[in-house]
Amino acid sequence: MKLTGRDAQAFFRKPDPTRAGVLLFGDDTMRVAHRRQQVIAALIGPEGEAEMRHTRIPAADLRRDPALLLDAIKAQGFFPGPRVAFVEDAGDGLADTLKPALEDWREGDAQVIVTAGQLSGKSKLRKLFEGHRNALSIGIYSEPPGREEIEAALRKAGLEQIDRAAWDALESLARALEPGDFRQVLEKVSLYKLDDPAPLTPDEVMACAPASIEAELDDILHVVAEGRSAEIGPLMQRLAAQGMNPVTLLIMAMRHFRVLYTLASARGGPSAAVQSLRPPLFGPRRERMLRQAQGWSADGLERALGMLMDTDLSLRSAGQRAPAMALVERGFVRLAWLANRR
Repeated sequence: MKLTGRDAQAFFRKPDPTRAGVLLFGDDTMRVAHRRQQVIAALIGPEGEAEMRHTRIPAADLRRDPALLLDAIKAQGFFPGPRVAFVEDAGDGLADTLKPALEDWREGDAQVIVTAGQLSGKSKLRKLFEGHRNALSIGIYSEPPGREEIEAALRKAGLEQIDRAAWDALESLARALEPGDFRQVLEKVSLYKLDDPAPLTPDEVMACAPASIEAELDDILHVVAEGRSAEIGPLMQRLAAQGMNPVTLLIMAMRHFRVLYTLASARGGPSAAVQSLRPPLFGPRRERMLRQAQGWSADGLERALGMLMDTDLSLRSAGQRAPAMALVERGFVRLAWLANRR
């Protein structure tokens, strides 16, 4: 069976222990690993690995010895409780090995958790799990987390009292950072607010955010909006080296230019409109975006948003072969060129 959307999120929160196996696949290794850790921890608990109820099998070892998985599924441990057999970095070549293990699975056996990279719709591995009566297949894509997912992460970190502006700041961070980095931010915030009943504020959120990536993310957006095309290349290289996702970067750029459009198209002008923005702008960033909005026309910003949409469609095109980060950089250079002609 194939799980997507809310069904997938519900499974991650509470995995079904009656399933024989679960395939987690996607091109973002870190996101796949995060979900795998979440599923395994929910199935076997915090002491599962220490109690030897977790068997890890690299794909290369399984190719050399196909009996490893079936042995792990049927083995009885010293400690009571659910068990997991985890196959790491599988590919289509292991589909024939995994099939008999899933077919022989019985209640009480170790659950099979399999991770893989990006798999096409014709993948043998996907077809095996999607077509099996008691197995699941979940694709994990490089998309920003939804509101429900962010709220679940906040509850897990013990963050309950959050004002609207702080929520918006956390939502922005969730879209800009990798899952592991975002979890670290939540841990910092929860420690920072320990025994503090006052609602979380945006300034407290940003104080716990990674300084380098936030600074450079803001820098690239400002550079593009101000038409400084010569600075785009070096900033893009640094963001790529830090692991910034191209889709996330494009989403943040669209959000930035939508704010500029809201300011530039307001009847009372940018200075009047900035008071009603949600989330609000603060400090030097507020002044800088006001200057940018005053330098653009509403028509120019409409064209800029259209160019960003075209870049987004190119990124998501099935036939697109150019590197995603290069496409985003090209789109940013074109925006900077447009800024100089406004």
